[in-house]
Amino acid sequence: MFNWRKNILNFLLKISWQKSYEYFCDIKKIEKLSFLEKKEIQNKKLKENLLYSYKNIPYYKNILEKNWIVNKKLEINLNNFQKLPTLNKEILRNEFENLQDTSNHNRKTFLNTSWWSTGEPVKFIQDNIFWDWVVATKFYFMNFLWKQLWGKELRLWWSERDLLVWKDTFTKRLQNWLYNRVECNSFKMTEDDMTNYIDKINSFKPKVIEAYVQSIYELTKFAKENNLRVYSPKWGIITSAWTLYPDMEKLIKEVFNCKVINRYWSREVWDIACSRDGNENLEINILQNYVEILDNNLNPIKPWETWKIYVTTLNNFSMPLIRYEIWDIWMQSEKEFEIKKVEWREMSVFKTKEWKIIPWEFFIHFIWVVYNNWWIEQIQVIQEDYEKINIKTVIKDKDSFEKDKVEIVSSIKKVMWKNCVVSFEIVKDIAPLPSWKFLYTISKVK
Repeated sequence: MFNWRKNILNFLLKISWQKSYEYFCDIKKIEKLSFLEKKEIQNKKLKENLLYSYKNIPYYKNILEKNWIVNKKLEINLNNFQKLPTLNKEILRNEFENLQDTSNHNRKTFLNTSWWSTGEPVKFIQDNIFWDWVVATKFYFMNFLWKQLWGKELRLWWSERDLLVWKDTFTKRLQNWLYNRVECNSFKMTEDDMTNYIDKINSFKPKVIEAYVQSIYELTKFAKENNLRVYSPKWGIITSAWTLYPDMEKLIKEVFNCKVINRYWSREVWDIACSRDGNENLEINILQNYVEILDNNLNPIKPWETWKIYVTTLNNFSMPLIRYEIWDIWMQSEKEFEIKKVEWREMSVFKTKEWKIIPWEFFIHFIWVVYNNWWIEQIQVIQEDYEKINIKTVIKDKDSFEKDKVEIVSSIKKVMWKNCVVSFEIVKDIAPLPSWKFLYTISKVK
């Protein structure tokens, strides 16, 4: 049966992800090249991006010319690249129209939105070519574990469909059958759920598990505390959406007895870097993103120093993001094209009286992605006690807020408890920590 499934998937890959597979092969080709050869290839892509931006992106034309990076003869001087002002979320909001491509291109564009930000969502444009590169990068990072495409996979991932609608769809079931995949909802983590997930792992025997860091860590702790045997995936576990701290990695490896790697991404630029087993550094796909870690004066830092990360997209010509400030904190690696030890924001996991675990991602996803009609500027969800949730909110559209807050409250009650009290506290601003980190969630339940 699996051979038929694999043949179907390979056929679908050729007709739907043909470009992605080509780009994946391009990434693999440069894997063994020297640093200088890789740098030359990346600089060529960076120049193409800057030249296109100069010709077609109103916001960048004057900036690139003013800083002597591109001149009227269309000559590019990368030596001046560090003089280019950085792009932040405020500029992206204010210059949204001027940051879009003005040429008559044939790309299929779509609107996307961030939710890993400093408490404020931001809109941006992406397109089909950029997305082909996104998929190619996912193939590449998965290849750090996957020995072949379409191996048996179990995903411990979010699913608002299962959480609020309580039913599956034929399309989703067909998709999971084709991909030889079983899904477990990381937004449902009661003791019964976690027991069921471990049973699924043991019966399905996946070759690889893909999971949110916090979710797989909570599942691992549960298995350890209850002395439950867990099947060891042959290829390993790939984690996302959080820092894989050493104590987390150690426990996951101990319980699952397999390789564990961590992938770092942002919705604005998607997959940025991924670790390989046994290497604390995370490797960057240099054909997708140009990555800098800069100090407060926007100067490059030395190895083992920690500052903010800035990313230049190399394949999104519909809305290029050049020196884009993501607001995550990283340490500079001693190796080129690698970064190390991401310092993510410390978030609180919520718990109910029944000791049901609610990942912090649930609140951010539902409030910002599911119900966000651009009335939100900032939010911070606080669990005051088991039955009381307070949401600090900076709003810019009161009517939309009043319309959507009923559904938000209903969704939270379905997860926490039907008698849970959910209140909104309207504030003018929610300040980040001195380290620039922003706490989306705070739980006062110990």
